[in-house]
Amino acid sequence: MQPTKIVDLFAGPGGLDVAAEKLGIATAGVEWDAAACTTRRAAGLETVEGDVRLYGPSDFPEADVLAGGPPCQTFTVAGRGVGRKALDEVLDFVKRFVAREDRDEIEKDLAKLDDERTGLVLQPLRWALDAIDKFDRPYRAIVLEQVPAVLPVWEAYKEALLGEGYQVDCGILHTEAFGVPQTRRRAVLVARRGSSPVKLPAPTHRTYRKGVPRAAGDSSLRPWRTMADVIGRPSPFEVISNYGTGGDPKARGRRGSWEPSATVTGKISRNRVVGLDGSELDRFSLSEAGRLQTFPADYPWSGRDVGQQIGNAVPPRLAMHVLSAAFGWDAPSEATLQRLSTWNLDEREHGA
Repeated sequence: MQPTKIVDLFAGPGGLDVAAEKLGIATAGVEWDAAACTTRRAAGLETVEGDVRLYGPSDFPEADVLAGGPPCQTFTVAGRGVGRKALDEVLDFVKRFVAREDRDEIEKDLAKLDDERTGLVLQPLRWALDAIDKFDRPYRAIVLEQVPAVLPVWEAYKEALLGEGYQVDCGILHTEAFGVPQTRRRAVLVARRGSSPVKLPAPTHRTYRKGVPRAAGDSSLRPWRTMADVIGRPSPFEVISNYGTGGDPKARGRRGSWEPSATVTGKISRNRVVGLDGSELDRFSLSEAGRLQTFPADYPWSGRDVGQQIGNAVPPRLAMHVLSAAFGWDAPSEATLQRLSTWNLDEREHGA
């Protein structure tokens, strides 16, 4: 399929949109965070600053693909089963949406949730069903991503979308397995209207394991990419992030420039960068942090809380692979992926 335009819900600073534009697909993003919208506008991305609950398919009639990464905080709350309760509630709401229960009654019950963010994960389903029921123009493809804890929701979406005429696949993807110089796991769903099977993208690179040599593993896959591959510092370095759990706290969260980065979070500016002699080096710049997420080196990060914007974003390189799989295309070539190295509004690949 050749899509016309993607409407991206919870679009953030533009990770998926950057990938789509470089693949020649126009995008429009809906995002409530003013800081992320500032970056998007600086990048020239079409942006609606607002709450996705106040919009629907009829507001973007030219869009034939739906994408989104709803907030996930309430599914990862530790202790007392709060996250489990939120998940159970969401799975029940999925069934109610699919059964076409009275929408006003559903909205009343959503308003009773302990945390309103819990219900946001249902918005892509609302948009998809409204495109069928109210707009009579089903989305040709749907792409969703979030943290691994959201996979049960995507599995419920899969069953719902299969009943609406889609072919669907979902699962957990490792970002370094697609050439992102960072270890990060994402729950991804891809769906395409019709009878042609759809599958998540196949890995192109090996997954990272601490202590396992880069050259080890499946010889049909390329070695994972390192921080040094995208950050051109003059000498090797280590990053100390204290990210993760277990083991020796003094060694926890240490990655060398010859390894992939640990998961880039909104606190990346706090990570120390040290030389192999222990000397303190400059911490990652915004451009460097963005490159670990595979954003273009010259991406115009703007507004407040840029570290958080970067940490929340979809890695564009992963998004290129996921979008290509959703559309039934071959995996993007290395030449296509190299388009992500720079961002120039006048050189975006429309019609590629």
